Order: sequence, then C-alpha cells, then structure tokens
Amino acid sequence: MSSVEINQVLQQMRDMSSMAGNKLPLDPTAEISKPDFSQLLKDSVNQVNHMQKTASGMATAFESGDPSVDLSEVMIAIQKASVSFQAMTQVRNNLVSAYKEVMNMSV
Repeated sequence: MSSVEINQVLQQMRDMSSMAGNKLPLDPTAEISKPDFSQLLKDSVNQVNHMQKTASGMATAFESGDPSVDLSEVMIAIQKASVSFQAMTQVRNNLVSAYKEVMNMSV
C-alpha cells in the first residue's frame, strides 16, 4: 500500500471524525449546526457500496488479464470493502438494538 493511499485513508478518517464530532462554535449565540443523522447514514452506506463496486471491478479486471491491475491492489481493495461492510453491519446491529431498547422502555 503506497503512502498516498494511506494518507488518503487517514484524511477520510479525519474528515468523518470531524463530521461526527459535536464541535461548539466560539460564539455562544450562534446556532449549532448538527449533522443530519439520516444523511450521514446514507453517505456511509453509499461509500461502502462504492468500495464494494470498486473492489469487484478491480477483481474482474485482474481476472480478465489487465496488466495495469496488480494482485496486491485487488486484495487490498477487497479487504477494505469487506471491513467496511462488516463495520456497517455492526452499526446496523447496534442501531436495531438501541431501537428495541427504546421501544421496551416504559413511559
């Protein structure tokens, strides 16, 4: 994995962290902009879908004998897609669990 790819992944992680963080503005009278949860979830699902499509396309290109596609790049892309899908599945499971817990609360 090249340093450019590592830096891109790190930058994506920093961007997502800053989007998820709840940073207060310096002016207490200013309105706090909160990220839209549904939009964040939708963007995350789309990003996982994009990673899976990219990995699938790279694998198909490698299987077809494309000399510009390296086996190690294909394997890394497949692992990234797998890890991101597993993480999204865990998020979904935790959301369902939280929903069930809230629904079982007595009012």
